[in-house]
Amino acid sequence: MTVRSLLAVGALALSLTALTAFTALCPAQYALIAQPIPVAERFAVTEWRLPATSPPFAAILFVPATWLPVATLKAVVVVGNVLLLGLLIRLSWRFAARRPAMTTAAGPAPATAPVPVSLPVLVAAGLWLEPVFRTVLHGEISLALACLILWDLTRPDHALGKGFAIGIAAGVELTPALFIAYLLLTGRPGDVRAGLTALASLIGTMLLGALVLPRSSLDFWTLRVFETSRPGEASSADNQSLQGLFARALHTPEPGVGWAAACVVITFAGLWLARRAVVRAGHGAWGVPAIALTALLVSPVSWSHHWVWCVPLLAVLLAEGRWRTAAVVALVFSARTFLLVPHEGWAELQLSWWQQVLASPYPLLALAVLAALAYAAYRHHRRHRRRRTAVGQLAAVRPLPLPQLPASNSSASTMR
Repeated sequence: MTVRSLLAVGALALSLTALTAFTALCPAQYALIAQPIPVAERFAVTEWRLPATSPPFAAILFVPATWLPVATLKAVVVVGNVLLLGLLIRLSWRFAARRPAMTTAAGPAPATAPVPVSLPVLVAAGLWLEPVFRTVLHGEISLALACLILWDLTRPDHALGKGFAIGIAAGVELTPALFIAYLLLTGRPGDVRAGLTALASLIGTMLLGALVLPRSSLDFWTLRVFETSRPGEASSADNQSLQGLFARALHTPEPGVGWAAACVVITFAGLWLARRAVVRAGHGAWGVPAIALTALLVSPVSWSHHWVWCVPLLAVLLAEGRWRTAAVVALVFSARTFLLVPHEGWAELQLSWWQQVLASPYPLLALAVLAALAYAAYRHHRRHRRRRTAVGQLAAVRPLPLPQLPASNSSASTMR
């Protein structure tokens, strides 16, 4: 134990203590953690009878959670989520700071640059990101799913069963299924194999759910999966998806065709930008954040705790040395501005134009990131085209090679 490590652990303990005090001072906003969890009833759980929206496979997977007393389960989930945050930070940095393999005079260089700050300090700071804080406080699984996906994506192409974990994550919540399409569309052999494995894994979760819970599986996959309003009110400020943005901006609980059309456009645009970033422009680290942000945008409901993908996004920005941009992104995900707008009744459908920005910080930031990626792709295309034009013009003005003339015999005759 060094002084530096002791200070890092102390910073983490101080951060957890401050978050506990913050929770105690805001009981109206964060009271769900103190409520008991009664026995689930088919598709409705908790005393508010919130509708369950995950596939039946998720219910099978989390049956062991019912074996623990509620107080013990809460402690395990809180501690587990703090540890998962540390794992997500390590995975995000390993993914974002990868560099080409090279050999130096001292031997082979590491494939990933070391984390610039002690991990406990990063965890202490990361807990204040609102999506992370909400995940820890409410006992959500967003950090676990992000770790599962990112771990699978950072494995070597030849790793056994690469893609299996992504399929499991998609079987628990459908949103990660967009990563499967991303892997298949890159066209690289390793990614395509991983995408096919993930697809097979997802189908396996569906078959297991149908085998164990046949009636629930039939009900979910034929009816419930198409009920986009089932997870909750689209206009709620806690919903940071594109549908929530449209509902609040248009002052209607049902955004309708406009939102659906925007989702289709953004889905294809996000997949194209991610593929171009990886295959064409060589910015491989941006493919995963682009897909994650696209999936969160087009999902009918993306609660704020789903946006834990801000951690990999920040890692990519810091690995590229974009400190100012990273500071702005961290501020957006820490400010909790959507909690400041009115929530009573249908007040979220009557927000003024300046309140719209406060109510939808995450989707607006995601759209800005995708727009920046599109602009970067456009600039790369222009530079590439300008380079090809310059090479073509240089070849056009180059003098033509002249044929070798035969040596004249006149000089020899004169000398003779």
